[in-house]
Amino acid sequence: MKKQKSMVAQVKEYIAYKRKLGVQLHTEAWLLLRFAKYADKSGHTGPVTTELALKWACLPQKGSQPYHVFRVRIIRRFAKYQAIFYPKTEIPPPRILGPNYCRTEPYIYSQQEISTLLGACAQLRPVDGLRPRTYATLFGLLACTGLRISEALKLSRDDVDLANGVMLIAKTKFRKSRLVPIDISVLKVLSKYADFRDQYHPIAKSKKFFLSEKGSSLVHSTVAHTFIKLRKKLGWRTKGQRQPRIRDLRHSFACRRLLLWYEQGVDINHAIYSLSTYLGHVGVSNTYWYLTGVPELFAIAVKKFEKFASRKG
Repeated sequence: MKKQKSMVAQVKEYIAYKRKLGVQLHTEAWLLLRFAKYADKSGHTGPVTTELALKWACLPQKGSQPYHVFRVRIIRRFAKYQAIFYPKTEIPPPRILGPNYCRTEPYIYSQQEISTLLGACAQLRPVDGLRPRTYATLFGLLACTGLRISEALKLSRDDVDLANGVMLIAKTKFRKSRLVPIDISVLKVLSKYADFRDQYHPIAKSKKFFLSEKGSSLVHSTVAHTFIKLRKKLGWRTKGQRQPRIRDLRHSFACRRLLLWYEQGVDINHAIYSLSTYLGHVGVSNTYWYLTGVPELFAIAVKKFEKFASRKG
């Protein structure tokens, strides 16, 4: 009888298979590898079991219930794939720890907070190197375009057309591609960064638009780690309050755009479809997921209701 591979080996095969299909699996891949190492280190042999999945998913005692659910969900996907090869694999039941999908309230950045974040990026070491410029430009681009972090990191130099002011976001989530126009103010910053980058690394190790200090591609986990360090430095790790995330820059962009349209008197029912296309969503319902009732939007809603209620008849 053929000996079953280690859990780490099985997970690596699964990740490779999914990526061949075009699925990025950034956070999911990282967590699955942690699960696999936990399984192997604990002496577990044989296929995935529900008991093993729950033990690992609930390990972070300070983790929230939605986070535990997320951890079970990614193991469930992996188990479904493994069941094809190992019939005794146990697939954790859906909703075993609660609802599969629970919207976490996003943190909506103020313009001042975004400026503060970019200022902190500029102080990263080496101050006169490429690293601070890379992070300031990267996070600034996310804030003013609403790009996904994976989309920004995937950008190649050819994808960013500085001459015509447009970016090609090629085959990202949902296997969709789209063109994103670049505002003139953003174009100036990107051009300045590109000039410095090319002088700093005349012969770069990567063709990506955003490069590390050493001239290689930026890794998602490294960017996330750097952001967490910046967040702590800025004192944004406040107990009892929602901690800002990188993805919240996308939420903030969507809310600011909606607020601007309301101030301009734009027909939101039609404009929301433009925003959905711009953000690369399959349907408009995905766009509504990014909208949050910030005080400014509530104030507009109240004024509209008061105007409606004051009408005679």
